[in-house]
Amino acid sequence: MKTNLLILFWVFIPVFLFAQNTDQSYKIFETKTKKTISVAELIKKTKNADVLFFGEEHNDSIGHLLETQIFSGLLQTYPGTALSMEMFSTDVQPIMNEYLAGVISEKNFIKEARAWNNYNDYKPLIELAKQNKANVIAANAATRYSNAVTFSGLNKLNDFPAASKAFLPPLPIDTATGRYYNKFIETLGGHDMGAMKIYQTQNLWDATMAWSIAQYALQNPGKKIFQVNGRFHSDEHLGITNQLRKYAPKLKLLTISCFAAEDISSPDWAKNQAEPGDFIILTSKK
Repeated sequence: MKTNLLILFWVFIPVFLFAQNTDQSYKIFETKTKKTISVAELIKKTKNADVLFFGEEHNDSIGHLLETQIFSGLLQTYPGTALSMEMFSTDVQPIMNEYLAGVISEKNFIKEARAWNNYNDYKPLIELAKQNKANVIAANAATRYSNAVTFSGLNKLNDFPAASKAFLPPLPIDTATGRYYNKFIETLGGHDMGAMKIYQTQNLWDATMAWSIAQYALQNPGKKIFQVNGRFHSDEHLGITNQLRKYAPKLKLLTISCFAAEDISSPDWAKNQAEPGDFIILTSKK
């Protein structure tokens, strides 16, 4: 009983505390109307969406708290909502399921599921899923596969045994061109063969996460999916969302782009003409 109370405290106290400081900590904007909205309003606006992407900055503590608040609202409003995460690889799905079922310890889970070093930022999401018996999709490609692509290119994936390919999306993986490629090269700082292989790795991550979502949606029709990833993967409806449209074109997608700003009073709409998300969340740097 005491353990259960501690878990509930861990899951809900960050949401409670965060709700007390909403005006100072963040603002949510609906891109279509350019108006500010609340978390509750955002959740209502996802009624007809199959997948809601939360594009985060991995070191944004306010963004992490918001993820939990939004996921909690989705679970209450749309019971059975699944959580999908960049932070766990497809090959650890059995370990994820074991932890959610309560048959292995958290220590074993963290070690054997290869949780990120900042797992405490994502722990409230996992515990919320566990308490609500919600599914969690370990969506990303394992590091050994991404390293192979970074060193040798996407064609290297063809050399892996059939059992390994079960953890990957269908081959060959399409490499996005156009705006996504240009954004990536701008971020990396220039064109060269090394940059191209790193870009192929980016496409592997995108395709794997998209395939994981598509497969879950196919097996669980009608269930909403809340996908958490670095915002580059989903900003401007590129990356994962672009790959997902190929695998599951009928799914309805909405995206959130969340990032820290010096001034959270309004996005720079002129600068953000490409509309990084259907919703933009500005979090305070102060």
